[in-house]
Amino acid sequence: MGRYLNSMVPFEAWKQIAGMRFFVDKTQLLEDVLNAAEIDGQKFLCITRPRRFGKSVMANMVGAFLGKATDSGSVFFDLAVAKNESCKRHLNQHNVIFVDFSRVPREQGSYEQYIDRVQDGINQDLEEAYPGIGINVSGTVWDNLLTIFEKTKERFTFVIDEWDAVFHMSFVSKAQQQAYLSFLKNLLKDQVYVELTYMTGVLPIAKYSSGSELNMFVEYDMTVMERFSNYFGFTEGEIDRLFDIYLKTTKTPKVTRANLRLWYDGYYTAAGERLYNPRSVVCALANNQLANYWTRSGPYDEIFFYVKNNIDDVRDDLVLMTAGEGVETELQNYAAVSMELNTKDEIYSAMVTYGLLTYVDGEVFIPNKELMDKFQELLMNKESMGYVYRLANESKRMLAATLCGDTDTMAEILEFAHNTESPIFAYNSEIELSAVVNLVYLAARDKYRIEREDKAGKGYVDFIFYPKRKTADALIIELKVDSTPDDAIRQIKDKDYALKFRGKLGEKQTDTGRVLAVGISYSKKTKRHSCKVEVL
Repeated sequence: MGRYLNSMVPFEAWKQIAGMRFFVDKTQLLEDVLNAAEIDGQKFLCITRPRRFGKSVMANMVGAFLGKATDSGSVFFDLAVAKNESCKRHLNQHNVIFVDFSRVPREQGSYEQYIDRVQDGINQDLEEAYPGIGINVSGTVWDNLLTIFEKTKERFTFVIDEWDAVFHMSFVSKAQQQAYLSFLKNLLKDQVYVELTYMTGVLPIAKYSSGSELNMFVEYDMTVMERFSNYFGFTEGEIDRLFDIYLKTTKTPKVTRANLRLWYDGYYTAAGERLYNPRSVVCALANNQLANYWTRSGPYDEIFFYVKNNIDDVRDDLVLMTAGEGVETELQNYAAVSMELNTKDEIYSAMVTYGLLTYVDGEVFIPNKELMDKFQELLMNKESMGYVYRLANESKRMLAATLCGDTDTMAEILEFAHNTESPIFAYNSEIELSAVVNLVYLAARDKYRIEREDKAGKGYVDFIFYPKRKTADALIIELKVDSTPDDAIRQIKDKDYALKFRGKLGEKQTDTGRVLAVGISYSKKTKRHSCKVEVL
C-alpha cells in the first residue's frame, strides 16, 4: 500500500459514501467499464461531467473495487455489482495507481514541483512494492513501470481523477499545460503495462488531429454520448427512492418532491433522461432544507468573466433565459486548451460544460432555481451588464410600486426599459414581453415563487407570484400587446385566475394576504405602456 499505488484512500472514501443515508447504488458502472475494456477493447476511458455530478465518487468506487489495497468485499457484497459473477472476478485483483490531479504541493511554487510530487510519489511506492527490481526513484515513472512489467509481467490500472485540474492552476503556463499533456502521453499511450485507464474531469480532451497526445482515449460527455450517462447525476427513479428514505427517516420533513425538481432538476442525458444535481439533492435532504448549495469558485468565476466581457453578444439572451426561455445555439468542442471564448456559441458551450446551462434540442436553458438564483446575482451585481443591471436594480422599486398600486411609477420603469436599444424591447412576441416583465420584477424572486403560464381557473395566466410569506399579497399578472390593461384584468376575472388562492377546486387556501390583479399593456402605435392594479 502506498500513496498512489494500491492506496487505501479510494476504499476509505467509497466506504464512507456507501454508508450514507442518501446513498444511490451505481456500482453497475463497474460492469460497463470492465466490458468496455475486455469486450470492446476500450482500455482508455475519459468521462467528463460538470462539477458535483459524482465523478470523484465513481473514481473512488473503481479504485476501491479493483485495487489490491484491502479486501473491499464487505462494502460491495449487497450492491448491484455483487450479482455479476464476471465482475466479482476482478474484486481486489488489480494494481491500481490512483491519482487526483487537483491535489497540489503545500507551496504552489511551480509546475515542476506539482508534477514532481506525483512522479516521486509513484516512484517511491513502486520501490517499496517491488524491492530488488531496480527502481530508479529519480527516473521517469514510465521507465520504472516498464522495468516492472519486463521482469514480472504485471500490469497496472490507472484511475485518474480531475485530469484537467492543471488547466485552472494559476502557476501553470500554457507551455507547461502542453508539457502536462506530454506527461500523460508518455505515461499511458502505447504502454504495454497499462491494462485500463479510467479518467474523469470537467473538460473534454483537446483533439487537434489524429496525432494528438491523448487520442487513445474514448471520451464520454453528458450532451453527446449515451454510454455511462445514467451513472452521473440522479435520475427520477433514484430521486423517488431517496425521497422515500427522507420521509421515513426525517422527523419533520420540510422538503417536497415537487420542490426538489424545481430547485435541482434540469439536466439531461444524451438520451434525453432527466437528471438532478446529486450533491445539491443530498444536501437538501440531509439538511431538511431547500437552499442554494451551488459553490461558485475557480472556473465558474472564469466563465462569468467571459460573459461579462462579451456583454453585447449575450446580454439579451440572458434576459430571455432568466425568464425561462431557451436560446438557440450550436455546441462547440470546448476543450481543455481553448479557455478563450469569443462567440456566443463558444460561451454557451463552455457554460454547458461547467453545468451552468443545460442543452436540449438545440437550445440552452438555465436548468433550475438553484442556478437561476446565481444568474439573478449576476444581473443585479455586475454593472457592466448595462441596461440589464440597471433594470434589475429597478425591480425592487417596480415590486413596491405594484403592491401599492402606483401605476405611474410602474409605467415609468417600463418606459425606461423600452428606451434601451435592445431588440428584445420591440415586443415582436409575447415571449419578449414576458422576458422584459420578468426582468423588471427580478427582485421579487426573493419574496415570491414565480410561475409562468400556470394553469389557473378556466384558462392560463402569464405570471403568478406565490408569496413565500403567507400574509403577503399574491400577484396575478396578465400581459397584453396592442390592448389595454383593463382587458388584461377583465381576462383575469373572467377566467377565475384568482381561484388559485381561494381554496376551491380541492386546493387548500394557505395565503391570507390580498390577491392583486395586474394588467400590463403595450401599444405599438403609441409606443407607450399602461398599467392597472386591482384587488380581487
